[in-house]
Amino acid sequence: MHVIGTAGHVDHGKSTLVHALTGIDPDRLREEKEREMTIDLGFAWLTLPDGEAVGIVDVPGHRDFIENMLAGVGGIDAALFVVAADEGVMPQTREHLAILDLLGVSAGVVALTKLDLAESEEWVELVATDVAETLEGTVLEDAPIVPVSARTGQGLDELLTALQEVLAQVEPRPDRGRPRLPIDRVFTISGFGTVVTGTLSDGCFEVGQEVEVLPRGLKARVRGLQTHKRKVKRAVPGSRVAMNLSGVSKAELARGDVVTIPGWLRPTVLVDVQLRYLPDAQRPLRHNAQLKFFCGAAETMARVRLLGQDTLPPGQSGWAQLRLQEPIPLVKGDRFIVRIPSPPATVGGGVVVDPHPGRKHRRFRPEVIARLETLAQGSPAEILLQVLERRGPTTARDLLSASGLGEAAPEALAQ
Repeated sequence: MHVIGTAGHVDHGKSTLVHALTGIDPDRLREEKEREMTIDLGFAWLTLPDGEAVGIVDVPGHRDFIENMLAGVGGIDAALFVVAADEGVMPQTREHLAILDLLGVSAGVVALTKLDLAESEEWVELVATDVAETLEGTVLEDAPIVPVSARTGQGLDELLTALQEVLAQVEPRPDRGRPRLPIDRVFTISGFGTVVTGTLSDGCFEVGQEVEVLPRGLKARVRGLQTHKRKVKRAVPGSRVAMNLSGVSKAELARGDVVTIPGWLRPTVLVDVQLRYLPDAQRPLRHNAQLKFFCGAAETMARVRLLGQDTLPPGQSGWAQLRLQEPIPLVKGDRFIVRIPSPPATVGGGVVVDPHPGRKHRRFRPEVIARLETLAQGSPAEILLQVLERRGPTTARDLLSASGLGEAAPEALAQ
């Protein structure tokens, strides 16, 4: 199963396009109807020409709601990148593209919307050229550009075919036996109780299974599962899931919590990362700067301890240790976004290298940098050895969890 996420500037027709493709209006809030603008995440699904059912997360495009957008794109497999043919590339076009690039969402299709409002075919060609130039050097550099009109239906069949071809190249999400469901919505249904939704990764959930909600440490049981409003007994990685939980109330849960199996995932407040600072950041990032940290559907403030340097210039990457204000359950390899709080702007992102470093690093020790380089780029055997040296005697399960190796772990253990 795959999940597509929309992206693009406000009022470029993302929700209208989703409605035209699926027959489902993703704008569910009264305020969204009144303001004719997406404010929070919307959800829909469609069936591709080959019969595959695909989930869609529709995100807001307005700059004031970028942080809601971030809660939705962390779990997507491909982007439906929307640019209006009558306006072309705009500020949130660029910001959403930077976010997709930082998150490594390398599959996608560009929908050149509002074709019926464009001045001429020559104008559409100019906009398409500008979009292609904007995509150069990013994860969507090779994305097909499909002109469409949600109002007239022109190009919709071609868009579906392009999405199908792109998703055919996306590897299915692996079942690592360690399911995680980052919660992006919590609500109640009369007669059923608490329901959470999210995009499932790393494993499966089954009806009747005992689960844990982190970072709160709450125990619950899966009362029911739905995918695309169909009841299922088992939810698989990569699917949009609605999970009916018994044993917890709506008031006890929030967006950003993670449903998982008991015992394997631990929240953290100290995390080692490889940090990429965007070229258009207004000033160098200084040691001990405070940024907003977004991963999955979670967000919190973070203090950035730069390692090996006192500043990180725009357009550069470096190592850092983040001190999170609130605990978040993270796994090695998770991608994240950072933003400055005022004035709000996306300035970078990166990859979690060690979610449990155990202690605050001495910033200019060469061995600290060498260890992080091994964890990020070393062979599976080297990574396991590095984790063992830091943690000491441990169980195989904890070792594999800390290493983040997944399917490469058994061979590395044998070595």
